[in-house]
Amino acid sequence: MKLVESILTKNPCYTAGRKITVKGLMLHSVGCPQPKASVFINSWNSPSYDNACVHGFIDGNDGTVYQTLPWNHRGWHCGSGSKGSGNNTHIGVEMCEPACIKYTSGANFTCSDTATAKAVAKRTYEAAVELFAYLCRQYSLNPTADGVIISHREGHSRGIASNHGDPEHLWTQLGMGYTMDTFRQAVKAAMDGGSSAETSGYTKIMGTAVATAEQMEIYIQGKNPQVPQSVLDMIPLYLSEGQAEGVRGDIAFAQSCLETGNFTFSGSAVTLDQNNFCGMGVTSNGLKGNSFDTPQLGIRAQIQHLKAYASTDALKNDCVDPRFKYVTRGSAEYVEWLGQQENPQGKGWAAGAGYGEKILTILKNICGTAGGVSGTADIWYRVRKTWADAKSQIGAFRVLENAKNCADENPGYRVFDVNGVNIYTPDTAAFSPYLVRVSITDLNIRKGPGTNYAKTGKYTGIGTFTIVEEADGQGASRWGRLKSGAGWISLDYCTKV
Repeated sequence: MKLVESILTKNPCYTAGRKITVKGLMLHSVGCPQPKASVFINSWNSPSYDNACVHGFIDGNDGTVYQTLPWNHRGWHCGSGSKGSGNNTHIGVEMCEPACIKYTSGANFTCSDTATAKAVAKRTYEAAVELFAYLCRQYSLNPTADGVIISHREGHSRGIASNHGDPEHLWTQLGMGYTMDTFRQAVKAAMDGGSSAETSGYTKIMGTAVATAEQMEIYIQGKNPQVPQSVLDMIPLYLSEGQAEGVRGDIAFAQSCLETGNFTFSGSAVTLDQNNFCGMGVTSNGLKGNSFDTPQLGIRAQIQHLKAYASTDALKNDCVDPRFKYVTRGSAEYVEWLGQQENPQGKGWAAGAGYGEKILTILKNICGTAGGVSGTADIWYRVRKTWADAKSQIGAFRVLENAKNCADENPGYRVFDVNGVNIYTPDTAAFSPYLVRVSITDLNIRKGPGTNYAKTGKYTGIGTFTIVEEADGQGASRWGRLKSGAGWISLDYCTKV
């Protein structure tokens, strides 16, 4: 499917700016002998054209899909019926019709070239199947559920559209054998079939990482012997944050290597202290890009941005990606499609040629280093305070339950897998809040447990405070969260009451 964005920005429907919660898709046929989508687009993109506006046209000559409204924009495509209007719930798409037909009365027509007409109808039908499968994925719609995918004619029968017979009238009179039932089943089959032969060798962004944290560390130290320790310490975050959202963290790390010049930041628009390792927000030359309070938040934003491109599934964590809303969800399922020039929709993360292939080259080199885990290798579960703090390790176990039991018996310890991903943290529900006495006036309050988190700009002052949670973190032996919700303080400067 070739999808081209050609929004009707001058049409009064677009300028009205009303949005809908998409509950279904409605298929139309233009009702006149015109196979060129451009004719409708040029005519309808006018302030004076105030009687109709759809979300897309399918060209009859080559099957190209032209998106003419944002998908969640309320269109003017089906009128209304006794039970309201499908404009409030459904995306509307028009299929262009053959030039060799001539309407005689109502939905009836004659055809001067049946073979050509059938070829046009087949082309638009197949493109519509691909488009509707794409939209069903994007909006988590079941194509065979009642009322989800309907024609204009079916919309009228349901009382939510004006009295039209499209597109079934075209299929029936041309003897195509198509019905809306065959169409819905074809959409379902397209969704169930997954990737086509054209993308069978492509690399999906969603999935489980292949490279290990050790391989990533070996790779980056080889490319940048001066890589800061803080970068090495955060490598497991790519895997844990990726695992949380179902994104391959090794792909995200390879992308960071590309965007930061292997964390040298040479020629990069961002700097290490911004905790922005993917050039997020650098939309033109001279822009500094977004900044994040911690490396974890920066990596989380990158993972979420990749998920926005690769999937239509909801985020598991709260959204920290400031540009998530600008992505066309599910428009780049594969790494190869992250580059706009290679993306079939012209979407993507970067405008430069071969962007996805550059990431894959780095990923291949990462996976080729030592430190991988073979299928027959022993799997060890390590019990530490943090993955970076190897000296704190108090045990390594082949059996996960034994590792969990060890962590349960030692407060402050967690279980990590071979990739450094925290896979078990003991339940802290039994934690009992307690009082501490602060005897200095300038004890900083931070947004998280560690000096790598930003200061809130406030101090505790001298006094007694309630601690409701403890955590390990950089810059102190232990951190405590204030009951007031103001933030976290170093417990090294406190005395338990």
